[in-house]
Formats: sequence, structure tokens, C-alpha cells
Amino acid sequence: MKRLENIKPFIVMDIVKKASSIDDAIHFEIGEPDLQPPPKVWELAEKAIKDRINYYTESLGLPALREKIASFYLEKYSVTIHPERIAVTVGTSGAFLVAYSILLDNGEKIVLTDPSYPCYKNFAHLLNIQPVFVPVGKETAYQLTPEHLSKYNDIKAVHISSPSNPIGNLYSRENLKRLIEYCEEKGIHFISDEIYHGLVYDGKEHTALEFSDNAIVINGFSKYFCMPGFRLGWIILPEKLVRKAEIIIQNVFISPPTVSQYAALGAFDHKHLEKNRKIFKKRRDFLYKELKEIFTIDVEPEGAFYIWANIEKYSDNSFEFAKKLLEEIHVAVTPGVDFGKYRTEKYIRFAYTKDLDHLKEGIKRLRNYLL
Repeated sequence: MKRLENIKPFIVMDIVKKASSIDDAIHFEIGEPDLQPPPKVWELAEKAIKDRINYYTESLGLPALREKIASFYLEKYSVTIHPERIAVTVGTSGAFLVAYSILLDNGEKIVLTDPSYPCYKNFAHLLNIQPVFVPVGKETAYQLTPEHLSKYNDIKAVHISSPSNPIGNLYSRENLKRLIEYCEEKGIHFISDEIYHGLVYDGKEHTALEFSDNAIVINGFSKYFCMPGFRLGWIILPEKLVRKAEIIIQNVFISPPTVSQYAALGAFDHKHLEKNRKIFKKRRDFLYKELKEIFTIDVEPEGAFYIWANIEKYSDNSFEFAKKLLEEIHVAVTPGVDFGKYRTEKYIRFAYTKDLDHLKEGIKRLRNYLL
């Protein structure tokens, strides 16, 4: 099973495990929202359990939930999406697996940015698809551009995320449009991971569906909707690909989790979600202001809940640096090497998924230790 040799463990998960055994650990490492979803989510989950709803739904998901998602796109982006084009998945991870399975064959190439979310390349390796890593940096605000892509041949698909993990950068409308137009011209599939849409603090996020019905858009309930444990995502596909996706889902997953789907019907409470967004923005504003006095920050994070910090003035080994912070001052961060190879040994990622008092204590420890 040679392809499995390329799938590496997440260093951050080892850090999470070790940090959980330290009573006074400060947690900057994990990208899991600590805020609650809308109250209706819990009400509908409890009702589904009370009513003993314990059956498989349609493989593509509850029709009512697919309709809710379609309405969300009309309201948020003024984009009309027929519910039949939406498949509810087992988290966004399930959506990645479906997308890669129906778009790429054995040995074909998919472009990923370096750095980027590590699961992308691991799904590619799992399916014996060849990931092509394109280095991105502060020169383009960590955005992939058509100029990057023009240097590569035989590309079958491109996969971006905006806002991104680990940078928190937001693709501009102009660049997103140019990328999609380039891919359509070259016959390249375009996959847009939009899981952090809604958690945007500067500027405005744009779905790839504003520019093309051929774009494959992936989103879910884990981040903006604060429902990570419900393991529910979705994928929006061109009509011609829906049946292929359905066949994959039928065989691999049967259907998404039923109770989670009923709960998610209560997730679209925009007043509650906006309150959560403002809390994350307040955390972002505080942590960014403090961290840029300790580290070099290439780009101000516009969304998600991450800050990508350059540690060159202290170390050239992000793994060892993260290890020392945890051992010596009980501050847990994610080493940049989890996210790729392009200069990632010089960076660490901070997540602001804990309350302000927790973040303030972490900053205090970092200042005392490093300054």
C-alpha cells in the first residue's frame, strides 16, 4: 500500500493530546469553534432523538435541508441554486472524498497551494491522485493566481480555500473570477472550499458559484454554524455530476447522519450567527494586534479564526519551537510544517477559538518568554 506511506499524521493532534494533559495549558492549536450553534439546533436534535428518528435518509440528504441550503445561497450571495444540485455529506471531509472521486482518475493531477489544509493532499494520496503543490506567499497575499497555474501542465483540477486555513486570507473577487475563467478556458475542474464563509471580518466573501455553475463548492456546518461534532457538510455540483456523487455516497457513506441533518434545519439563525461572528472578530482584533508586536505577520487575517505568524527572529524550526512553547510555558500552537513545505518551518499558526481571557493569558506568557 505504497500510497498510504504518503499520508502523514497531524503534528497538531499530538500537541492537542499532550496539551490536554496540562491543567493550565493555553490552547491556540485547535481549529474548533468554542461557541454554541443557534438554540434551534439543540431543540431539533432533541426532538429527533425523542421521536426515535433512526433511519437512513436519502443518500443526497434530507430534501428539506437541501432546500434550506439553497435558500441560504439566494439570501447570502443572490445566487440561485436548485436543491437537486446539493448533496449533504459526512462533514466537508466526505465532500472532498466525493469531489476527488468523481473528478479525477488514478494518477491525474490536482493543484493545491503550499501551505494549505493537510487533508487535501491526504485525500489525493488515498485515491492515488497526484497533488501538485504551488508555493504561495505574501507576494500574492497567499492567493493562488492564474499566473501560478500557467507554469503547470496536465492539470485536471484546482482546489482552493477562502478564507483559508492556515492563513485566514480571503480571495479577492477579481482574482477568484480570473482563476475560474482560466480553469474554464483550460478545461480544469475548480473546487472551492468555503467552510469559513460567514467568518469574515474585513471585506466580503464571494462564492465561486457567482462566477460559474461549473464550479464545485464545498461548505459545511462545523465552523460558521459552530456544529463540529455533528459531522455535516455539503457539496454543490453541476447537474451532470450529481448522479455520480450520489453513487459514491450510496456506496461509501449510505447517507449523512440523520439526527445531525434534522438538527441542521435549525442552524440558519442569522441573528445568532452574527453575534458569534462579532465575538470571533473581537478575538481576531485583539490577537492580531498583540501578535504582530511579537512576531512578523505577513498578511492581516480577514476571515476564519487563524493567524499565520513568522517566527524567524526566534527559530527556524517550527516543530521544535512549538514543542518548546508547550513544554516551557504551556502554550500550545500548531507548527507550520503541518501545512506544507514552502517556508513552513518558519511559521506557526494561532487559532482564536477560546475566550478573550484565555487569549490574554497566552499573550502574557509569550511576551514574558520571548521579549
